[in-house]
Amino acid sequence: MSPRREILAEAPPSYPGEPADDGLSDRPVAPGIVETDMALEANLRPRRLEDFVGQEELRERLGIVLEAARRRGQPVDHLLFAGPPGLGKTTLAGIVASEMRASLRITSGPALVRSGDVAAILTGLEAGDVLFIDEIHRLGRAVEEVLYPAMEDFQLDIVIGKGPTARSIRLELPRFTLVGATTRTGLVTGPLRDRFGYVARLDHYSDDELEAIVVRSAHLLGVDLLPDGAAEIARRSRGTPRLAIRLLRRVRDYAEVKGTGCISLDAARAGLDQFGVDELGLDRLDRMILETLCMRFAGRPVGLSTLAVSVGEEQETVEDVYEPFLLKSGLVMRTPRGRLAAPAAYEHLGLSVPESLSLAGETPSPPRSEAPNLFDA
Repeated sequence: MSPRREILAEAPPSYPGEPADDGLSDRPVAPGIVETDMALEANLRPRRLEDFVGQEELRERLGIVLEAARRRGQPVDHLLFAGPPGLGKTTLAGIVASEMRASLRITSGPALVRSGDVAAILTGLEAGDVLFIDEIHRLGRAVEEVLYPAMEDFQLDIVIGKGPTARSIRLELPRFTLVGATTRTGLVTGPLRDRFGYVARLDHYSDDELEAIVVRSAHLLGVDLLPDGAAEIARRSRGTPRLAIRLLRRVRDYAEVKGTGCISLDAARAGLDQFGVDELGLDRLDRMILETLCMRFAGRPVGLSTLAVSVGEEQETVEDVYEPFLLKSGLVMRTPRGRLAAPAAYEHLGLSVPESLSLAGETPSPPRSEAPNLFDA
């Protein structure tokens, strides 16, 4: 084993969000806070597959893929993780690198503008490295063309010169693993998707799974958390671990400033209410969307562009971030004529359903398909 690989085997891989050294390490720290606690607060991602909570089928299948690669002594096949934001795609990429004792390189689709960008990254990889590309559906066509031979044959085609004197040379690349993540599976081109050895979809988490994540995070943060407080935070987390951890931190802040520091059921409710998260887990913009549909348009179908302008957000943000949960919760319906508030939305806002609201002839359309038959192939 090379010296570099020995170091990687002992040290966990780096993850996004870990703070860099800002030269302020000599500042005094409040009593009871040590450097290890600060590091844990900066990064709560699990490093082992066995510590990953939820996604049971995906975890079992991924475990088989990783164990088979370890037994063969080869890098794992290329992997593609798809699903809504905040469900653990980046965490799984880090787990793959940690389980394979490999170095993790992180980039994103929008950052790879030219073919030379991805060529520079690929030539810097070593055998067994894991290259993680977030939002891989936003790769340009030229970049994808470079990835095809790299993923399939571990070779890189480079054109030298211009015009009649230009010639192409092919460089050998070390065997590496490409892990892609996408929130828009339908935008991943077929040739790129077909080159992944395992394609999996992450679904929203149950309240019990989120409660386990909240309890684990509270333990790592050193937070005094009661079971009923953890259950309340999990219930309002919209099935998303990232949001559950964020709410835990805010409730911890509230409990330390306004309470005793212990997160009980009452403290959790008061803290979540203070930060604008209601009983269903809706935040300010969610409620603004419902109020726009229920009050301003009074039960009439509203187009996406009109709705986005009314709440002051981009169409993509409304459609990809807020609308899926509202659809799943039965608060909004997508009809051929536009978005329509469901009766449950009026009840949640404490409004009476207007008599003019008639669903006759309105056929709610399901959320945009993520092509589920392509997952877990």
